[in-house]
Amino acid sequence: MKDSHGRTIDYLRISLTDRCNFRCVYCMPEEGVCAMSHDEILRIEEIEQLVAVAAGIGIRSVRLTGGEPLVRKGVVDLVDTITGIEGIENVSMTTNGVLLPRMIDDLKAAGLSRVNISLDTLDADQFHEITRTGRLEDTLAGIDAALAAGLNPVKVNAVAVRSLNQDFLEFAKLSIDRPLHVRFIEYMPVGDTSEDAGTGWGKEDVIPSEELFDIINERARAAGLPELRPAGATKPLGWGPARYFEFPDALGTVGFISPLSRHFCSECNRLRVTADGKVRPCLFSDTEYDVRTALREGDDVAVRDVLLTALGAKPDDHHDKVGTDRKMSQIGG
Repeated sequence: MKDSHGRTIDYLRISLTDRCNFRCVYCMPEEGVCAMSHDEILRIEEIEQLVAVAAGIGIRSVRLTGGEPLVRKGVVDLVDTITGIEGIENVSMTTNGVLLPRMIDDLKAAGLSRVNISLDTLDADQFHEITRTGRLEDTLAGIDAALAAGLNPVKVNAVAVRSLNQDFLEFAKLSIDRPLHVRFIEYMPVGDTSEDAGTGWGKEDVIPSEELFDIINERARAAGLPELRPAGATKPLGWGPARYFEFPDALGTVGFISPLSRHFCSECNRLRVTADGKVRPCLFSDTEYDVRTALREGDDVAVRDVLLTALGAKPDDHHDKVGTDRKMSQIGG
């Protein structure tokens, strides 16, 4: 399936809920966001119908997001159903990891093939400060559970923020002894998440990926470690824009995702669906197309038409536009 700029679009990200068991400072205010009502959220069977129609026009990979997708009732059965839809080759999830230890076996049996776990700091106090409610050990246990269950790849997503003074080398070293793929994501203010919305972070907190790469290598040299090199056989399978490197003989990789310093719009391969059934052609644009109405009318042709309309509306580039009217918890991480 090609968009108007010749890009192959075969990846669908679906937010299952705007609810979360964390209150991360860059995702929502401390009091949370006004939760969508039960009637506003796409029903499980509607998500299944959506994926079936999307598969029919060329979607091959589906990622389930939130909010926190694992707080959504019925998520295991949903994974089981969509992995069985003809044309769907991969089902993955982005999660904070807290509920993985109790759910990972059922999720793997249902067909979940890979997982991304959000983790922005290895300091327990700072972790609680960022998430407002979370405990570092719970997310680390989620990472352990995903590896123990044999999911592949298991990726750790860390937003790099200058004022947090994160220990980037320690993060990168997580990739040495275990098949973990640590990805650093440039901080980007989406949904008014910048300093006026309570984070205290501004443009000066963006660390370009090239600078971060140099920081890690400088600290590695100081610690007597070899520098990162382009990843070889350990490079994980995936559908995203990360550039991967590795330490010599490491079991995992270190990746860099650069939405600001290195636009990867020319490689974009995805559509997004919000928890309330709006198709977004671009993360950074507030342009949305309502697919919930068509789903509730049971009209697969209309669902297909909405998806194709959104496909045709994908911009060639976000042209340095960062920020939308919605919080990330509402858009889908």
